[in-house]
Amino acid sequence: MEATSSGFRKELVSKLLHLHFKDDKTKEAAIRSVRQAQAEDLARVDVEQLEKVLPQLLLDF
Repeated sequence: MEATSSGFRKELVSKLLHLHFKDDKTKEAAIRSVRQAQAEDLARVDVEQLEKVLPQLLLDF
């Protein structure tokens, strides 16, 4: 597994996500967490971003 100075290669992360996140609800939670981290100008997604999007996810499902 190759790692760059800023983390894992995007292709590797993408492949892992496609292989292991088959449930649509899980995918949606991951996507919204990423968007929340981007809105906060963060380079990494943490549990805090997931916690921030959980209320909206609960309303959607």
